[in-house]
Amino acid sequence: MLNAEHANFPRAGFFRRLGAIIYDLLLAVAVYMFAGAIGFGIFFGLTTTGLVSMNGFEHVSDALNGTPIYHGIYQLWLALCVGTFYALFWSKGGQTLGMRAWRLKVQHPNGQNLSLITAYARIVWSLLGIGNLWVLINDDKLALQDMMTRSEVVVLSKEANQMRNWHGA
Repeated sequence: MLNAEHANFPRAGFFRRLGAIIYDLLLAVAVYMFAGAIGFGIFFGLTTTGLVSMNGFEHVSDALNGTPIYHGIYQLWLALCVGTFYALFWSKGGQTLGMRAWRLKVQHPNGQNLSLITAYARIVWSLLGIGNLWVLINDDKLALQDMMTRSEVVVLSKEANQMRNWHGA
């Protein structure tokens, strides 16, 4: 969705981005824990019914952590859940809850929201947040993930950050 009103806001600096990252990290940990509980529950159900082998382990958690394929699938599940948390927020309204608190929005320079694919690409290019360090040496206040996905993080005015604008309306 295009919101031309948001196209001319200034780009966010490093410390404002860092504040939003810290806030969102707390939410990401909650998503990680919730996804972990669901993933473990599914694995427990699969081992209990015999659909998945315990591979000689006595406890389900030992089988999950001690079998590389099980552990890999479980870690992929957790990464996808946390990544999807960010991607959905970015593609639907341009803001996570932490970004909303800091009045930040991720968008294309014309004010258009990111597509889901572009949001996932931002996650990859952010290099677990390290890509934001590029803002410190870039005069245009663009992080690595901004440059690679042709997007930007802007600071919204208080009025533009109101709930009616959250979905890009």
